[in-house]
Amino acid sequence: MCKSLKEKFLNKTAKVCVIGLGYVGLPLAISLAKYGYEVFGIDTSKDKIKSLRNGKSYILDISDKDLQDVIHKNLFVGDDFSILSKANAISICVPTPLNKTKDPDLSYLSSSIEKIIQFIKRGTLIILESTTYPGTTEELITKTIENNKKYRLGIDFFVCFSPERIDPGNKKLDIKNIPKVIGGDTSNSLELGMIYYSSIFNEMIPVSSTKVAEMTKLLENTFRSVNIALVNELTLMCERMNINIWEVIDAASTKPMGYMPFYPGPGIGGHCIPLDPMYLSWRGKTFDYYNRFIELSNDINRNMPRYMVQNISELLNRQEKSIKNSIIFLIGISYKKNVADLRESPAIEIYRLLEEKGGKLIYHDPYVPHCKINGKTIYSQNLTKETIKSADLIVITTDHSNIDYPFIIKHAKNIFDTRNVTKLYTNQKHITLLGNLYE
Repeated sequence: MCKSLKEKFLNKTAKVCVIGLGYVGLPLAISLAKYGYEVFGIDTSKDKIKSLRNGKSYILDISDKDLQDVIHKNLFVGDDFSILSKANAISICVPTPLNKTKDPDLSYLSSSIEKIIQFIKRGTLIILESTTYPGTTEELITKTIENNKKYRLGIDFFVCFSPERIDPGNKKLDIKNIPKVIGGDTSNSLELGMIYYSSIFNEMIPVSSTKVAEMTKLLENTFRSVNIALVNELTLMCERMNINIWEVIDAASTKPMGYMPFYPGPGIGGHCIPLDPMYLSWRGKTFDYYNRFIELSNDINRNMPRYMVQNISELLNRQEKSIKNSIIFLIGISYKKNVADLRESPAIEIYRLLEEKGGKLIYHDPYVPHCKINGKTIYSQNLTKETIKSADLIVITTDHSNIDYPFIIKHAKNIFDTRNVTKLYTNQKHITLLGNLYE
């Protein structure tokens, strides 16, 4: 089985499936199709399938042309899981969110595994890419298939874990040139996973097990979460001490060793940083280990939107106004610059909190023409002189590169900059940087 599958990967005759066509799955499916594989993309969203079949990409980093080059040629999409019966390799790229109690929600993954068990044939490689806790691949995929299909691991089927490392909006790093970590449940699994994925990734990083690969992903984003929390907490302290945290970070960044800069902001967003550390914390508790760093950093970062609201209230008070009935104009609603991704966006939380306090909220985001907050659909407003002047306070919540900040500065009454994009204009009295409220 292993030798036959290896030959199919090397001569591009393998038929491959990608389950989940979101930010991770779609770029992967397109890359595999461009390499020459016959790729079947599966997603339960009818809207996504319709868009892809019409040659329209819904992901910023994938152009319509990229999609049109392969759709209906090497890439075929649908919601019928029976196509898995033809697959030599299956990549699972489904969401792994947290539930309301901040515990892992593996319902999407479990549903995919049920379908795989229903249709899988002998001689199939399965690679999980969805971020999850160490042990998931072995417990939910390997053992489940062994128990239900009586297949032999490393002989009849092969299993790997390879965490995604996509950075949405980053033009310098794409799916090909980010080193790809991979771990297998057997040596045969790892060998096949390496051969298969080396066709589209420039550098493969093999590790000794799926657990190591799973833990690698969680370490990467826990590292970021803890350091962001540290700089957020130092921002609150520096504000009381009348010290400009942005100047401190710039100065510290000149050290050529032992330091790397992290920046404060209105909160953390996206799928990875807010969620991945909580997967690790939850898993630790099952071993009677409580990770205080993770819990503390999560608490600090999650509370930054409320701190932003406190700052906004204070800035309006200085104008002898309250949040209630004040027009507050948010610049940016996505979670990070130059993307349309709203997952866990702190700007949405700030919008929601301010609206609950009676504020009259509007927003501008060139990447998000509309979105739903507090159960209603809202629309991005044009950046005109009139809309800017009408606002009692402009709040820069996302630092998109294609926004005319000098135009905003020229016409705004007051600006609260949470991203330091107005640093060249800090002599302007109507601009307040995050951390400089009392300067």
